[in-house]
Amino acid sequence: MVVSDHSPCLPEMKNLDTGDFMTAWGGISSLQFGLSLFWSEAKERGFDVQTLVRLLCKNTAKLCQLDDRKGTLKVGKQADFVIWDPEEKQTVEVPMIEHRHKLTPYLSRTLSGVVHRTVVRGRTVYERNKPLPPPSGQPILLEVASKL
Repeated sequence: MVVSDHSPCLPEMKNLDTGDFMTAWGGISSLQFGLSLFWSEAKERGFDVQTLVRLLCKNTAKLCQLDDRKGTLKVGKQADFVIWDPEEKQTVEVPMIEHRHKLTPYLSRTLSGVVHRTVVRGRTVYERNKPLPPPSGQPILLEVASKL
């Protein structure tokens, strides 16, 4: 299973002026590139798309006790999926970065796999090269915590 700890911070908290890695905030804003980052490395190691789905979607939904409605595309489950091109390449450049703080260790890195659209519960929440729609998510951790 592979999960992400989205933990962005102000650039000043990275202590770039001192270069002191041990006192720098550990988070990296990378959610936008997560699938491409993982796929770039996974395909180099012989992973296929089915393995990617198992590691990023199915097993993660199971861990979070959301597998009754997320993690796979099946009748009766929520329609959460991406439309992406696993062969298309993109090079990370500042103008394409959607997150507020543009500091990233992936700048100028060429990645495999480009997400063109993200659909959550059947609703488009991201479309490449278009403005982001207003947030429409729901807290899910509260639901999970109440089941424990």
